[in-house]
Amino acid sequence: MNDPAWRVFQRRFVMAKKPTEARRKLVEFDAETWQALDLLTRDSMKTFQELADEAFRDLLRKYGRPSDLKAALRQSVRSSATPGAASQKRSGGRHR
Repeated sequence: MNDPAWRVFQRRFVMAKKPTEARRKLVEFDAETWQALDLLTRDSMKTFQELADEAFRDLLRKYGRPSDLKAALRQSVRSSATPGAASQKRSGGRHR
């Protein structure tokens, strides 16, 4: 739709809720897990999306993976600041 009013509505109400780089993935839960998650959303007064974001951030942290650009940059600086890391990267692990 090229109606200007529709674009204003989309920008304010529809698009404001989703980040521009959002991705979707269909996930299946068994009935017991879904009931437990549903109860947790109600008890914690959080949305399912907020709980999922928190869970995936915790999972990434558990495996030492950055969860955002800022964390990735910090991790990169730390790894390049360790002694010998730069020389190993430059040599590419090749033996002469």
